[in-house]
Amino acid sequence: MSQSTRRSVLKNGVFFACCGISHVRLARAQSSPVEPLPVKEITGGIFAFAGRPEMMTAKNEGEICNVSFIIGDEAVAVIDSGGSVAEGRELLAAIRARTNKPIRYLINTHMHPDHIFGNAAFGETGAIVVGHHNLPRALTARGDYYLQSYRDAMGSELMVDIRIIPPTKLITGEEQLDLGNRKLTLKAWKPAHTDNDLTIFDEQSGTFFTGDLCFIKHLPTMDGSLLGWIAQLEELKGIKAEFAVPGHGPVPSAWPQALEQEQRYFDALARDIRKAIADGVPMAEAVKTAAESERNNWRLFDEYNVRNATAAFAELEWE
Repeated sequence: MSQSTRRSVLKNGVFFACCGISHVRLARAQSSPVEPLPVKEITGGIFAFAGRPEMMTAKNEGEICNVSFIIGDEAVAVIDSGGSVAEGRELLAAIRARTNKPIRYLINTHMHPDHIFGNAAFGETGAIVVGHHNLPRALTARGDYYLQSYRDAMGSELMVDIRIIPPTKLITGEEQLDLGNRKLTLKAWKPAHTDNDLTIFDEQSGTFFTGDLCFIKHLPTMDGSLLGWIAQLEELKGIKAEFAVPGHGPVPSAWPQALEQEQRYFDALARDIRKAIADGVPMAEAVKTAAESERNNWRLFDEYNVRNATAAFAELEWE
């Protein structure tokens, strides 16, 4: 059975249950094995899946961000659960194909649906959900909106099992988690991509999981602070990592070179918006051409650049 067929069986099973189809039919659908997410081992005990540079849709099951897991001597940590419960189940299957060690932590790098919609797939693992100290507040404010707004793009079959699951372990500043002879350093950042960005550094391998503080090829999306993001790029560059797993883009990626593309984009965006403000150009006009020089360097430029420019204008006109 192909991967797409297996996924269809799983999704249809959930849908038919909601419509009152017999338990026998549902049981057959649920008994079909879940196809493991096609992760790759990027270094000893670290596995990652590179998401597609696309918008979230029913066709791609929300599989657009990079998701990872780390295996220690005693336990496993998952970094982001993906854009649907279907993807989360496939990620869980990929973990179980490689180890039976308990999943101790599910770490959400920030609030966006492509990173958290798979959380419910890990509900029976006993994993502690970990996040930035601002993440519960952000999910309370946005959670219902996310569930409603993605229903059209993702379809009711994919959305039916999705739950907004906030973290129970909150990170303020820096904190270490231990998987058994494998320590992870988690850091809560000031507003940048969002106001709840969290990074993870694996001490053993020197692997840096940036969350969406680093985009490669996929245009960065701003939901926090342009000035904050630019300011924190210097601190990010100072992290002595062997390589990185960005939130979006190739895995692994060279570090700190992985930041160069988004640094160039932010510089162009800030420069163009500042000039428009100085020249008295209205926001509605300025956002149409801001950072246009970067168009050919990015996927999803048309989908996100005007939104980024609008947020940048609102922030920079008061500096």
